[in-house]
Amino acid sequence: MSALDDTPSVTPGDTAAVRFASRAAASGAPHIEVPVAYDGILLAGFGGPEGQDDVIPFLRNVTAGRGIPDERLEEVAHHYRHFGGVSPINDQNRALKAALEDELARRGIDLPVYWGNRNWGPYLDDAVKHAAAAGDTSLIAIATSAYSSFSSCRQYREDFAQVLTRTGLGDVVTIDKVRQFFDHPGFVAPISAGVSQAVAGFLDDGIAASEIRVLFSTHSVPMDDAVRSGPRDVDWGEGGAYAAQHRAVAEVIMGDLAAERPDAASVAWDLVYQSRSGPPSQPWLEPDVVDVIETLPDAGVRAVAIVPLGFVSDHMEVLWDLDTEAVQAAEEAGLRAVRTATPGVDPAYVTGLIDLVMERVEGTPAAERPHRTSLGPWFDVCRPACCENVRAGFKPAAAGVAP
Repeated sequence: MSALDDTPSVTPGDTAAVRFASRAAASGAPHIEVPVAYDGILLAGFGGPEGQDDVIPFLRNVTAGRGIPDERLEEVAHHYRHFGGVSPINDQNRALKAALEDELARRGIDLPVYWGNRNWGPYLDDAVKHAAAAGDTSLIAIATSAYSSFSSCRQYREDFAQVLTRTGLGDVVTIDKVRQFFDHPGFVAPISAGVSQAVAGFLDDGIAASEIRVLFSTHSVPMDDAVRSGPRDVDWGEGGAYAAQHRAVAEVIMGDLAAERPDAASVAWDLVYQSRSGPPSQPWLEPDVVDVIETLPDAGVRAVAIVPLGFVSDHMEVLWDLDTEAVQAAEEAGLRAVRTATPGVDPAYVTGLIDLVMERVEGTPAAERPHRTSLGPWFDVCRPACCENVRAGFKPAAAGVAP
C-alpha cells in the first residue's frame, strides 16, 4: 500500500466534504493538480446476464426499488433472450481489463486493476473487498461511461459510497474517479475514424455528400434528469450538460471528417437518442434514432452512418437498438446503412484511459490536459448538485462535493 499525498484531510461524514476521497480530492477543488499515490484502479461496469436464468434476476437488480413486475421486465428480457440470455458487456469488460493491464505493464506502471459491476457479478462490493484485502486502499476508478448524467456518472459515485458503507470499509478505502472523458482524444479518435471510414465508403461509391447523413446516437434519459446533468450554475441549453457534451463531440468529429475529406464538408448530421424506457407520459430526450431514419428518404438521403457516440463498447443497446432495430429501419427505408465501431479495446482508447489515471497520479495541471472540445477538461471532483436523480434526490456519493 502506498502513502497518500500530504494534502490536508477533512472530517469523515462532513456534509461539505468530498466523501470517501483521497486527501487531495477531499479539498473539493475542481481539478486536482498535485500528485496522488494510488494503490489500484477500480474498473466499474454496468454488468449483464450471462445465461437465460440470469436475465430476470439481472433486470430486477437494474430496476430495484421501482416496483416493476416481472411481466413488464419480460418485455425487455427478449432482447437478451434473442442472444441466448447473454449480454456482451461482461466479456467486453474482461477484455478491457486485460487490455488495461497490458498497457500498464508496457509502460512499467505498477497498479493492479480490480473490476466490479453495479448490477451483476462480479460485483463492486467484491472488487473493493479484494482490493482492501490486498492492502490496496487508495483507488482511482474508471467507470465505463464517458458522459455526465445521473446514470452515467453520479449513480456510479453513489455505488462507490454504498459499497464502502455496506462493506464497512469507508474508514479504510478511498475512491477517487477519473474525469468524464467524452472529449479525451483517446475516446474520440476511434469514433472519428469510424465515421471517416463510413462516409468515405459512401463517397467513393458515388453517393453525393448531400445524400449522406450521420446519426450520432446515445442513450436517451428522462428530460428531468438531463437538465440536471453537469454543474447547475451553467446554462447548458436543452438536454443539459449531457446533450451539450454529445453535441460538442459530434461537431469535433464532423470537423475531423471535413479536414480529412473536403468533399465531405457538406455531410449533415443529427444527434439522436435510443433505448428509452419508462411510461409514455414521462418526457425523455428525443428524437428517437428509428423515427429519424424513417424520415431520411423524404430528405433525399440515400446512405446513413449510425454512430454509437454514447457507448464505450458494443453493449446490448448497440446490438439490439442499433444493429437490429435501426439497421432494419434503414433497410425498410431503402437506405444504405453502416453502424460504426465503438472504442472497445482500441489501442488509442485503452492508452487514453491509462493517461487519465496518470493525470491524477502525476497531478497534471488542468491547462496541460488533452481535450477535444471547449467543454474540457472536465472536472476531477464533481461539483455540488450535479447530475441529480429527480425521483430519488441526492444520496451519499464518492468523488464529488456533497450538495
